Amino acid sequence: RCDPPEPRETGRLAAPPAPLTMDFEVLEEDEDDLSELPPLEDVGRARGPLQEDAQSAEQGPGEAAEDPQEWLDVLGSGLLKKKTLVPGQGVESRPHKGQEVTVRLRATLDDGTVVEENPSLTFTLGDCDVLQALDLCVQLMEMRETALITSDAKYCYGAQGRSPDIPPNAALTLEVELLEARDAPDLELLSGKEKIDLANRKRERGNFYYQQADYVLAINSYDIALKVIGSSSKVDFTPDEEAELLDVKVKCLNNLAASQLKLDHYEAALKSCNLVLEHQPGNIKALFRKGKVLAQQGEYREAIPILKAALKLEPSNKTIHAELSKLVKKHADQKTVETEMYRKMLGNPSASSTPVKCKDKLTWTIPWKWLFGATAIALGGVALSVVIAARN
Repeated sequence: RCDPPEPRETGRLAAPPAPLTMDFEVLEEDEDDLSELPPLEDVGRARGPLQEDAQSAEQGPGEAAEDPQEWLDVLGSGLLKKKTLVPGQGVESRPHKGQEVTVRLRATLDDGTVVEENPSLTFTLGDCDVLQALDLCVQLMEMRETALITSDAKYCYGAQGRSPDIPPNAALTLEVELLEARDAPDLELLSGKEKIDLANRKRERGNFYYQQADYVLAINSYDIALKVIGSSSKVDFTPDEEAELLDVKVKCLNNLAASQLKLDHYEAALKSCNLVLEHQPGNIKALFRKGKVLAQQGEYREAIPILKAALKLEPSNKTIHAELSKLVKKHADQKTVETEMYRKMLGNPSASSTPVKCKDKLTWTIPWKWLFGATAIALGGVALSVVIAARN
């Protein structure tokens, strides 16, 4: 639960959030995950209707009670609240999703410890490039407004925290001033280096969310990075820049597949793996994940040769060895079950083989006996006729 902070005599903010600029290049190194969705859920999925907090803010000893209407319960759950400290320039001056905004940020823990101060933090609004608490609340701020934001750990650094200054499950308080809002740059006019840098920032943000186990937001970031890479351009790129863009694209698709696997979106993960393999048929991570997806779908016969191809490329990889061994056993068990099922459906072949044989023999034996008998009778009749004729 995230209650409004108590006013302090020193004016220091309580419970601020952590910064959003950490880099997590981990997916390319994660052995367990050597292991982008149907249309993505809206990034703002957690947002409910904006409601004003109906409860009174806490008050410190000897201080006047605060007006409950000053606190805005952003999500309607009490976990994310905003209060205006310095009014802005009117509702019309609020920034819009997709714009680049610049804010002054000061973040503190509940005990008043400052964990971040940034006089000029710039990010794309609505892309989840920063803490969710910041991204959601800045959309509700007016130009030049200064606001106090109290947020549950869920919309900051979650159960993992941020080592070494933000402990796990830490609520944060942000003091934010909206300094500027401007339209994002035209992707078609970005130079090769600018496009590479932008795509990498989005990808790294996806890695951050992956490490926080927020796979939906991770997918969102990878998807944005891929859109940046795939956007048309009016600028010529050098061969090196083209190669680097392809490298970033492959990393995004591989990490996207890993995130989709975590959410059991197998068809989407399979599509992501296939896109990687179109560019790099020998990409071990894509082969491994494709094999894993097919295995999860019960397609063992198709998965085994794919994992064997990955193992051939990297024979010492223990993760692929383990997955392949597990898969071979599952396939053998599946074949045994299927064989037993068919035997029950069709009956026991060994028990029915003998009668069939006897029946076949019977169908051939009886006609020959009748034929022999009929021939004997016919011959006897002829002989009898001859004898009678002779007597006459």
